[in-house]
Amino acid sequence: MTDSTTRILSSHDIKGAVVRNRLAVAPMTRVTATEEGLPTETMRDYYLRFAKGGFGLVVTEGLYTDQAFSQGYRFQPGLADDAQARAWAAITRQMHAHGALVFAQLMHAGALSQGNRFRTHTVAPSPIRPKGQQMTFYYGEGLYAEPVEITEAEIAEAIQGFVDTACRAVRLAGFHGVEIHGANGYLLDQFLTAHTNRRTDRWGGDTSGRVSLFAEIVRAVKAEVGDAVPVGIRISQGKVNDFTSKWPGREADAEVIFGALAAAGADFIHVTEFEAWHPAFEGGQDSLMALARRYAPGVSIIANGSLHTAGRAAEALASGADIVAMGRGALANPDLPKVFEASREPRSFDSTILGPIANIKESELAFELTT
Repeated sequence: MTDSTTRILSSHDIKGAVVRNRLAVAPMTRVTATEEGLPTETMRDYYLRFAKGGFGLVVTEGLYTDQAFSQGYRFQPGLADDAQARAWAAITRQMHAHGALVFAQLMHAGALSQGNRFRTHTVAPSPIRPKGQQMTFYYGEGLYAEPVEITEAEIAEAIQGFVDTACRAVRLAGFHGVEIHGANGYLLDQFLTAHTNRRTDRWGGDTSGRVSLFAEIVRAVKAEVGDAVPVGIRISQGKVNDFTSKWPGREADAEVIFGALAAAGADFIHVTEFEAWHPAFEGGQDSLMALARRYAPGVSIIANGSLHTAGRAAEALASGADIVAMGRGALANPDLPKVFEASREPRSFDSTILGPIANIKESELAFELTT
């Protein structure tokens, strides 16, 4: 076994949660829950195979956080009530018995909601119709709806939704950590993005104002769950409806964003790009994971983005990541840690297993598989 493989298979402590190796399964939208948002046997089998395959950490697909505006898709699982949370308990218990930790990803879709069974309209920081078309493979059709500007009271309700859901995740469902979904163009990312956030109150304005909702939610969740489990957040520049989006302030924005998350007490930051080793900005040198490491010292960094070979994973760990999250690589190799341990070549990803979603181009497919 090489030194790089030894590092990949070494343990890592995320604020008291010890992960048996540096390999994680990235959150991937599955839309295989019941209409009521309950996990199914199909979902249990999907998640359990990664625990049996040796992954140290599995992050769930986005779980909606309330019975108001958060649900994004039909057949999306939720943690918005006690019944949904308790239905996860057997899954997390079985996965832990096989040595894997499981983090719940908490998601509010905002303006990108295209299948909310609770409401007929969407909300966003500002009433601006999202770019692009709804995703047909997630049961959407046509243009996104023009959202209604979210009110201060509704923002408070959304924050409380994250807090309440985090509590259910820990106390009822048995999750070992909480990841707040701040990436991929969903509600929190809509607040961070200047062209979708034109507010003039404390939630808008410059980058420090637009990232303040992230920080507020991290603080509120940590105040409620304490040190029971690690609490982190997922960040991206690209969005499911705008794959090539970049932060206009470049590294100055990265400094503000990662610094704010660290100051709020995030235990980990999960950064995702199509190819994680590339410079975050044209003409620059540092990747997003390297910038996260620089501006959030002491915070565990999870990196995601085409890192499914041992060489790429080792390079990411040398470039600032503590854990490497896999999407396509995990689907093709649910036993990837064992593959690396045996010094075998990982199996290639075959997109035909995904049905209609397989027809989109590779960069978009990679992004869809880690939303």
